[in-house]
Amino acid sequence: MSEPTRLSKRLVEQLGCSRREAELYIEGGWVTVDGVVVEQPQFKVEQQSVALLPGARAETLEPVTLLLNQPAGQDTESARVSMGMDSLSEAHREGVRALHGHFARQACVAPLEPGASGLQVFTQDWRVTRKVNADLRRLEQEFVVQVRGEASPQALERLARGVMRNDRELPKAKASWQNETHLRLVLKNPQPGQISELCAYLRLELLGMRRIRLGGVSMGKLPLGQWRYVAATERF
Repeated sequence: MSEPTRLSKRLVEQLGCSRREAELYIEGGWVTVDGVVVEQPQFKVEQQSVALLPGARAETLEPVTLLLNQPAGQDTESARVSMGMDSLSEAHREGVRALHGHFARQACVAPLEPGASGLQVFTQDWRVTRKVNADLRRLEQEFVVQVRGEASPQALERLARGVMRNDRELPKAKASWQNETHLRLVLKNPQPGQISELCAYLRLELLGMRRIRLGGVSMGKLPLGQWRYVAATERF
């Protein structure tokens, strides 16, 4: 009986490739062990069948950006850790190759304020981080806010011109009723507490807030607690 050996070593022996190429094939999800994709180069194999999938490329993984529909009350680190193969939205699985390497070194950009739910953005791509951070003051953010109370159309219109509360200027916001209990708010770079202050100005009690868009990227129909990849065609 042969001794267990690292999957990367077995691949080197089979293909005559370098160790680094073997690791790239494995981490890229191109290698199967008895027909099952294994992405860990250190995985130990014995007599199992090791094969390379068609179209395999020994290339470094391209960085990806992920969108999570984060539940209220979940902190950013718990949200990051919650993303895995099993929480990828069923509606967004077609045509994507979900890999374990996509969850490594994910950083949150434009984080939600504590207590908010909805669209949370994580990225491995320094270009996305740089662009979002540089443009954050100009990027529209859209929220659906659950409230209790009534506010007139005239009061909502005043938000678009800018209002003061407790001698502080609040951010301009486009506001409209989605239904009797939910208000749609669009504003730029809201700071923690400012949406609550806007609601207080309108004499509405804030019950909850959910972000649904950041710049040009909308969350879409993403179930709570699930995530999807940002498509190459989407731009913040």
